[in-house]
Amino acid sequence: MRIGVLCSRVRVEEKMFFAALEERGVDYDRVDPREMVLDLGGNGLEYDAVLVRCLSNSQAYYATRWLGSVGIPSVNLHDAVATCGDKLLTSAALEKAGVPTPRTKIAFTPKAALEAIEDMGYPVVLKPLVGSWGRLLAKVNDRYAAEALLEHKKTLGGYQHSIFYIQEYVEKPGRDIRSFVIGDKTVAAIYRSSPHWITNTARGGEASNCPVTPGDEIDRISRAAAQAVGGGVLAVDILESIDGRLLVSEVNHTPEFRNSISPTGMDIPGQIVDYTLEVAMKSGR
Repeated sequence: MRIGVLCSRVRVEEKMFFAALEERGVDYDRVDPREMVLDLGGNGLEYDAVLVRCLSNSQAYYATRWLGSVGIPSVNLHDAVATCGDKLLTSAALEKAGVPTPRTKIAFTPKAALEAIEDMGYPVVLKPLVGSWGRLLAKVNDRYAAEALLEHKKTLGGYQHSIFYIQEYVEKPGRDIRSFVIGDKTVAAIYRSSPHWITNTARGGEASNCPVTPGDEIDRISRAAAQAVGGGVLAVDILESIDGRLLVSEVNHTPEFRNSISPTGMDIPGQIVDYTLEVAMKSGR
């Protein structure tokens, strides 16, 4: 069996994958997408499966589309990458599947966006359609802030800034939840705690274990969210509302987990590698 690990940068997570593959005696290659040439008329790669760890969403999007077209299974598959890589598509998939999620609106002009914001009621959160690590998020507390932010986005221009993704602000108890779903199992979850409203560990949030057991509410909503966006290896971001509801805000198709191993005690990279090997065996290549 031969596995490809598609990544432009070797981070802590990728080193853990390499170590897990070596421990299992699996032949693997690191494939740098910056050096790839996708031959639309042929297959230049000979792998039983490819673990996709691209930092670039566009690279992951097109690489998985090509891999699927030449019969090489990827983790994750193209449909999951395409859906999770766009917050609008993610929200639509969650809504269609009946997964509880914060109220969300989309507008295409600043005028329509301002009307949507005021109809929803302050505060709201403005998010870019594509992005991670809590970047370019804005909590909008009043009309003055809304007008300024919408003007900035219009002036900046560009495709992403011309579509306004507006989500209700959910008051959190100083934390949110990130769960990890691999295949059909919720393998672990953490609380991400911070005095700031953005709790991402990339922005300084502290990780601690969040107990999750098969069949409990966190497990059910995590697996439902993962299934809604296409399944695979996913991180599900869950908000706890003040009235006790759990709401899925986002789903990540290339999750980082370095800060989640110690508090949960789970071998997350090993489980992801084992899932990738299962995908490879089922492909029958």
